[in-house]
Amino acid sequence: MLSKIWVLFLVLACVGGALFGRMDAVAQAAAQGAGDAVQLLLGIVGLMMFWSGIMEVVSASGLGRAIAHAMQPVLSRIFGAAGRDAESMELVSANVTANLLGLSNAATPLGLRAADRLYETAGRHGSPDRVLMLIILNTTSIQLIPSTIAAVRAGLGAQMPFDIMPAVWGASIGSVFAALLAARLLRRFFADAEGAK
Repeated sequence: MLSKIWVLFLVLACVGGALFGRMDAVAQAAAQGAGDAVQLLLGIVGLMMFWSGIMEVVSASGLGRAIAHAMQPVLSRIFGAAGRDAESMELVSANVTANLLGLSNAATPLGLRAADRLYETAGRHGSPDRVLMLIILNTTSIQLIPSTIAAVRAGLGAQMPFDIMPAVWGASIGSVFAALLAARLLRRFFADAEGAK
């Protein structure tokens, strides 16, 4: 869907440029935008590689298991019976840790592996609550250190790229609690609706 939107934008820009005799401006904007994108990418790729490597070291060193153990009380309440599966909770806690550090790119493969394991423990049928809870946690995600956003801001010339941290903390904590509450309420609502049939 997103690719179709971008194609639509490009077509509109070209048509508008041709209609108003501004094709030179469209071509110049396209070249400048491509250059800016490469410059921004180079500005953040190093930081993303560093943190992705840190997450691999955390996993290989056994620290991931220690983090999973520390998060066990909270994760057990969120994931119910699935919270007793050590492998699932290690993957979920690695995903949550990556999100806490603001590592969206590093969190994605961890989240996919965690979802696959949770789906496997649910018998690979339907849309199990445990997988939906992981999606909620991964999507809303509390961020203690917004690394990716700070890297983008630094790449764009921000003098203090981490000065957004209080706003990020408030927004991310609020979004997690709102999403978890909505999930609980909707689960109860649909369970009551099913029982009424």
